[in-house]
Amino acid sequence: MLTYKVTVYTVRQFSFEKMDNIYLTLLDSEKQSSKRTLVDQSWFSRFKKEFSLDIHVEKNIGNIVQVKLEKDHHNHPWFCEHIKVQTPSGDCFEFPCYWWLVNENEVMIREGTARLPQDDTKSFQEQRKDELESRQKIFRWKEWSPGLPMSIDADVKDLPKEVQFDVKKEFDWYYNLGKVVVYFGLEKFLGVFESWKDIKDIGQILEHLGTLGHKSAVLENVMQNWNQDYMFGYQFLNGCNPVMIRKCMQLPDKFPVTHEMVEGCLKTGHTLREELQAGNIYIADYEILKGVPASSSQRYLTAPICLLYKNDLNQIVPIAIQLSQTPGETSPIFLPSDNKFDWMLAKMWVKSSDFNVHQLVTHLLKTHLFSEVFEMAIYRQLSAVHPVYKLLMPHVRFTIAINAEAREKLISKNGIFSQVGSISGDGMGKLIQNAMETLTYKSLCFPEDIKARGMEDVPKYYYRDDGKMIWEAIHCFVSAVVKIYYDSDEKVQQDEEIQGFVKDVACSGMNNSANFPKSLESREQLVEYLTVVIFTASAQHAAVNFGQFDWYAWIPNSPSTMRKPPPQKKGQVDMEYIMDSLPDRDCSCKALATVWALTQTENNELFLGMYPDMYFTEQPAKEAIKTFRHKLEEVTNIIKNRNDELTLAYCYLSPDKIPNSVAI
Repeated sequence: MLTYKVTVYTVRQFSFEKMDNIYLTLLDSEKQSSKRTLVDQSWFSRFKKEFSLDIHVEKNIGNIVQVKLEKDHHNHPWFCEHIKVQTPSGDCFEFPCYWWLVNENEVMIREGTARLPQDDTKSFQEQRKDELESRQKIFRWKEWSPGLPMSIDADVKDLPKEVQFDVKKEFDWYYNLGKVVVYFGLEKFLGVFESWKDIKDIGQILEHLGTLGHKSAVLENVMQNWNQDYMFGYQFLNGCNPVMIRKCMQLPDKFPVTHEMVEGCLKTGHTLREELQAGNIYIADYEILKGVPASSSQRYLTAPICLLYKNDLNQIVPIAIQLSQTPGETSPIFLPSDNKFDWMLAKMWVKSSDFNVHQLVTHLLKTHLFSEVFEMAIYRQLSAVHPVYKLLMPHVRFTIAINAEAREKLISKNGIFSQVGSISGDGMGKLIQNAMETLTYKSLCFPEDIKARGMEDVPKYYYRDDGKMIWEAIHCFVSAVVKIYYDSDEKVQQDEEIQGFVKDVACSGMNNSANFPKSLESREQLVEYLTVVIFTASAQHAAVNFGQFDWYAWIPNSPSTMRKPPPQKKGQVDMEYIMDSLPDRDCSCKALATVWALTQTENNELFLGMYPDMYFTEQPAKEAIKTFRHKLEEVTNIIKNRNDELTLAYCYLSPDKIPNSVAI
């Protein structure tokens, strides 16, 4: 009698009811198998994360290539992390699973070596097709709103078990949502639809921050200097939405700024034309908001244009603002030389527009929704033994789940965003449609986007500097992994699963977008594509999400909405008009609570480079991960040393603060 030693790794089961029976069978390459063995279900095993069993066979069945798990009844879903099998000869085989057994079903777990579909045997190729057909029935595309990227065809309660929050994540999510009510004393303000009496009065809702330890140095600086032009301009580089600014070499006809208007802002003796040609003029144009309806008659939305200048102190400062896309008598160009209330309100209007574009386009569309498309295509097109499946799975953790929660609570017709922002439910769809019409795959490639906006050499652009280091680290890591499994461009072309993945993203997830590739021809293209997926889910999301409380908690700095129409003439605005334009007390509290909740990481967050789940079992892939971690540590130290010399540190793209995936 020969003995195979099997160790099963799972998660703790907290139910005190009798667990469903789990059966395990070992299979070799010739489909010889052990007997169906009942996994130990003793009382204490449900509290353990691993347990072992011996499987006895009369004759050696060779190297094990598959493990079959079966569950009877449907009382308790059961999760298998991975399995180790030691043969009678002492060889050890790893079987990554990370899948739930739900109802009365079975799971076939392949030995962990990653394989391209064309390198598999015919029988396993058929098995892979069956696996994907089964997943495609579970992960179905659905149009949640016309013009938006496709999403999963399931509500929160109906999500596949594999993509739901685990117990810890679910607790953190709902705990943080409840916590804001307690710590921010919202019950004192909710229902009070009054204007704030004074700017300083808004500080009431920040009273409790000290007890939480979340009143950061950045927020303190914002509260003190929010109305300074340099602080306004700095946020276009390193605030929540560092992707709107671009170099301006020629003024658009719709924005007729003259030299005489801005002469006092420019270097003495220099003309506006000379500064344009020298590359010292920048622009932020919110044309994407044109035609987007506001949420109600008490809230207003416009599509401003802001001109900025790099001054002698290497600061980016605003020098002209037009609050519409159409110049004329009723749309004056506001200037720093105007009276202080006109200029203050004009800047508030720009920041309010920026808030809405950031939330719905930069944040929601370009990180959350895109990452969900990638995750859906992974499940639908890549077998669990595909190296790209193993590479990408850590970077889509909880993304479908958090987006399903957002569709119900945040961006639904009467969701939180429609309560705090300027845009109605229908308007959200219109804005995202506008964004989708101009969006390209290349704009998701970080270096390409920086170049396209002419932002390669602007000083103090830490988002660019840190983002380039992260992009390069991810690109090198992905390249190392791709080279392990693809020894030629032809291997990429012949890989039906990877081609199906890319096509599903473009044709299904992105609504047959002509701006996304539908196939890949080379290893270089594959490396870039996978770098986009990982960078978008990790670094880009971190850059545009985790600064929200720092930059949005002080309501005058970035009003979520405006309650008065934009001024059509100069000299008619006073402080009372400004206070009546800002969000009222109720809206301010809801906006503050929302951005606080959305910037909380879970207690056991997995940051970039942390891969505790054992997807890859081969040593070369493990070495690539180790090298990746070392590179990220170097980047972290570079950023820390740089920040030590700054008055206002930029930390959002420090690798030790970048979660692996879009999970909040």
